[in-house]
Formats: sequence, structure tokens, C-alpha cells
Amino acid sequence: MGVTLDLSRAAAQPLVQTAPNLAGLTRAELAAALVDAGVVRPEKAKMRAGQLWRWIHHYGVTDFAAMTDVAKETRAALAEAFTLGRPEVVERQVSKDGTRKWLIRMGPGVEVETVYIPDVGRAGALCVSSQVGCTLNCTFCHTGTQALVRNLTTAEIVAQVQVARDDLGEWPSPKEDRRLSNIVFMGMGEPLYNLDHVAAAIDIIADNEGIAISRRRITVSTSGVVPQLAELGARTQAMLAISLHATNDALREKLVPLNRKYPIAELMAGIRAYPGLSNARRVTFEYVMLKGVNDTPAEAKALVQLLKGIPAKINLIPFNKWPGSDYECSDWKTIEAFAAVLNRAGYASPIRTPRGRDILAACGQLKSESEKQRASARRRPVTEADSAGL
Repeated sequence: MGVTLDLSRAAAQPLVQTAPNLAGLTRAELAAALVDAGVVRPEKAKMRAGQLWRWIHHYGVTDFAAMTDVAKETRAALAEAFTLGRPEVVERQVSKDGTRKWLIRMGPGVEVETVYIPDVGRAGALCVSSQVGCTLNCTFCHTGTQALVRNLTTAEIVAQVQVARDDLGEWPSPKEDRRLSNIVFMGMGEPLYNLDHVAAAIDIIADNEGIAISRRRITVSTSGVVPQLAELGARTQAMLAISLHATNDALREKLVPLNRKYPIAELMAGIRAYPGLSNARRVTFEYVMLKGVNDTPAEAKALVQLLKGIPAKINLIPFNKWPGSDYECSDWKTIEAFAAVLNRAGYASPIRTPRGRDILAACGQLKSESEKQRASARRRPVTEADSAGL
């Protein structure tokens, strides 16, 4: 199975048990659920599941009553046994550059942030979360300062896409001119520590009769959980991104503590063995530019040597400042000089334009609002009103 970290207190189970949400089931699971609930006879389960699938994932309906080609009594039985509900959108923010961020509440104390970035990929990319919080504690990442609450379920991952498409007006699934064309698992959490639910969510998102986003437009970013790389490629056929940020173990262990468990040489070997790796399916290496830390021309040359023979592109990410961070972003001339070394070596190395900084939606800035408020409350002096319970 896909989980390699002991998350016994953070298992992917909703905190509030409700009727099963059909939106989080794969096709096979959907057919089985209909039979188990006594809604459909076994011989008709596959046909009925396909019918419901299009209503849920192509048309985006949230009410069984809208399924006009399903018999009335069947719709009533479905409504008694299941739900199609969306999670609560606690807050919606829109940046001056068009980036959108939603704070989504999956249950009491279980909130994630999801970000839509226009003009990325073919049209626009949705940055989805796979966990509430994170265990990796990367020192440059705001999300890493939030303790892990739990894994997200398949339904909760898919729900982030549904919420975005609701807001973008993208139902039914458009064949052309879609605004949401790419999915990136680059939000809160380490996707490979929740691989089973991430893989199932990708199966749902990529299905041609539903949301229909190609697997080649779905990217999973990992900090380097090496034992799960091959399984990720085999199960999802997703594009791979590696959160790298350093070219030697000593520095990477400071920036990405996971490197102590899976050092760079082991990581590179795992990447070279990634299923489907080719010039047409290059690995993206993410490299955050930290002033005076990892941004010298010597580091750029070391990066070229490290990636030799790997079909790759390198995203250079200007560091996005967040409250309490000790790091600073590299100067623009320094970033350009770094990129020039990579370009001369034949690597595409775009400098990622920071998006959504004004709403803390940029890379490395996500942290659920409830956690921010709890942290703020811990820092705030107790007042007389607090003591009185007001």
C-alpha cells in the first residue's frame, strides 16, 4: 500500500462521520456502494454507476434530484443513503493578479487551503493539498510550521477540485477553453505519505467521462519519499516534481530534513528509475532561491552536474517571505545569473513569477487559517473579558 509513515493518530478519516459522499469513490467503489446500500441490483450496478458518474463529475451536480434521467424512486433512495455535498468554503480570497485562494473546512478543526493560479500550464493550475498540516518541517516553508492533523481522504482531495470548478463556472466539463487545465499536488502536506488517497483522487480527476484532466497535466510534488516514487509512477502516471533546493546533503538536510532519511544519491537513483521518464515526460525540479544560502554560481554548476542524464526542467522559485521566517529572497540579478548557468547547460529554467503574495497564496505560504488563529490566540495576553468567558 502507499502509506509509509506511521500516521495512526492522523489517519485519513473524516472527523465527523456522515453519509458516504459518492464524489470520493472510484468507479468500482461507486458500483459496489450502490449494491451494498440496496439501491441497485448487482446486474445493473455498472450501468447505474456510469450514469451517476457523469452527473457527479461531468455536470458537477450536488443534488440527486437534478439527475433527470434517473427514476424518481431511485433518486430518493440515493438521497437517503448518500450525499453529494461540498465541504464548507470558510473564506475566498482573490489576489490582484487573479490568483484565487479558498480556505476549505472538511470538518471541525480540519481546514486546508487550495489555490487557483491563472495562466499556468495550458490555461490555469489548481494547487491542491493532500494533508492538513505537514510532518516534513522544511525550514523555508510556512506550511511546515503547522503540525500534521491528518491525511485527507479521496473525497476531500477531489472536493478541492470541485470547489474550484464551482467558483470558476466550469460545469459541465469543458472540452475546449477550460480555465482549470492543470492539477498540481503542491499544496499542504507530502502527497507520498498519503499515496493511496492521492492515487484514487487522480483516477477520479483524470477519468475521461468526468473532470477529464489528462494525467500528463497532473503533477505530484514530493520532497523525496524515495520508496514510494516507483509506486507513484506506476499507479498514477502523473508527472513528477521534486522539491530539491540544494545540491549537497549537508545543506539539504538543513532545508529539507527528510534528506537525512533519503539522501541525495538515493533520491537521484529513485528519480532515474521513475516509470515513464523521458524527454516528453521530464521531471520538474523545484529550487527555492534563498539569499546567501543556495544561490551562488557554484551551486548552479553543481546542480547541472547533479542532474546530468535526467530529462529535467528546473523551476527557480523566488522565496516568498512569511511571518517569522529568517530567510530572504535572492536578489533578482543573482537569480538571473543562476538561471543563465542552467540555460547554458541546456536546461529549461524558468523563474517562477510569484503569484498571490498579497493573500499569502504563493509557494510555501499555505497554512490553514484556523491554525493561524489558534497560534495568535496562544500569543495574545489573557484579558478580563477572556476570563469572564466573553
